[in-house]
Amino acid sequence: MSSVVEQTADLPAVPARPRRRVAAVLQGVAIALGLVLMIGGFALIAIDYKPYRIPTASMAPTLQINDTVLARKTGGGTVGRGDVVVFRDEAWGGGELMVKRVVAVGGDTVAVASGADRRLTVNGKPVDEPYLAAQGDPLGTAFSITVPAGRLFMLGDNRLASLDSRSHLEVDAGTVPVDAVEARVEATLMPFGRMGTIDRTSAFDGIGGSKAGEPGPLEPAAYATVAGAALIVVVSAVGGVAGLVGRLRRGRSS
Repeated sequence: MSSVVEQTADLPAVPARPRRRVAAVLQGVAIALGLVLMIGGFALIAIDYKPYRIPTASMAPTLQINDTVLARKTGGGTVGRGDVVVFRDEAWGGGELMVKRVVAVGGDTVAVASGADRRLTVNGKPVDEPYLAAQGDPLGTAFSITVPAGRLFMLGDNRLASLDSRSHLEVDAGTVPVDAVEARVEATLMPFGRMGTIDRTSAFDGIGGSKAGEPGPLEPAAYATVAGAALIVVVSAVGGVAGLVGRLRRGRSS
């Protein structure tokens, strides 16, 4: 009986699956998008904002001692009543950096009357200030001044522990020039337990004219940075797992 010889033809190499190529392209696009979001958001924050450390309790509870805040670089001409600003003035502590809240701008008449009701008034209208350390904090000696054009009247939120415009009434009516302002505070960066944006106050909106500024691009830029980083990590992890699974499958079939 003759033997039968079976011959098997060499199988051609299987080309890479188009599906794998598409997945690799999508992965690359997703990582590139993540890089754009992360780098773009971080760059915007780095260019537009500057960190400052709070040395005193004069702005408590809004800002606490040793808080690190992020402030958007801006000129004093763009700030309004209610904004918390970083400024430097020679008449106030020899030009040291200070942080206070703007309560009146050029042309405003800001006053505290004597007697039982010692609320702050601006242009004759009483101001409810929900951000104060304690409602009803005394504002010191009664006064009434008109803020000169191009200048700002500043108070601390902790009225009992703040050396502010009330302490400098004898010099330019306690005001500082608008060009002394370096930045507007928009968020607390550290400690981590206090991290977050500082809400815009509407306390002065009923007076008319200059109001607290709207938030800058800090929050969306921060979200973009975090989202971009997360996208890169997730896509890289998924790609790594998919590659490992593929190698295991090929090992079993060989």
